[in-house]
Amino acid sequence: MLEDVMKELKTAIEKAHEALRRELSRLRTGRAHPDLLDSIRIDYYGTPTPVAKMATVSVPEPRLLTVKPWDKSQVRAVEKAIRESGLGLNPQVDGDLIRVPMPPLSEERRRELVKLARKAGEECKVAIRKARHDAKDMVDALDKDGEVSADEADRARKKIEETVAAGTAKVDEILQKKEKDILEV
Repeated sequence: MLEDVMKELKTAIEKAHEALRRELSRLRTGRAHPDLLDSIRIDYYGTPTPVAKMATVSVPEPRLLTVKPWDKSQVRAVEKAIRESGLGLNPQVDGDLIRVPMPPLSEERRRELVKLARKAGEECKVAIRKARHDAKDMVDALDKDGEVSADEADRARKKIEETVAAGTAKVDEILQKKEKDILEV
């Protein structure tokens, strides 16, 4: 039973880390990467469709993305969606290919992006603390019902704290790496 509690806690922490990585992948650094366009949706015959589901996104140069829609009639719609995405990108149509140059980030914008990254990190830590709270509640319930001894419950609580501390340290590590990416000129 305590193993199940620990397994649930570890799963919740891993999910929080994955959500953080997804959120951070949407933040623009100085370099181009295809994940940057993941949050953009195009109205494709009445259905909001992600760019990756209707076009090939590639990175031919460190500061350039190319988007090639499979349906050539959607080139203008994809270009318009990228332009209006709020990412500060200015796509250029070249036949059936869309070139998306990555403008260099200003120092002020870099600081804003670091703040957004830290906010996402804090949300991840909140999710981990919530998982810790749930795990402790389960251990307390098992202890109260007499399904585990008091010593086992205490050991489980200590193990929960160790696991949460490791998960939080991993969040800090992920954040440091992203901040370094953002601040790199």
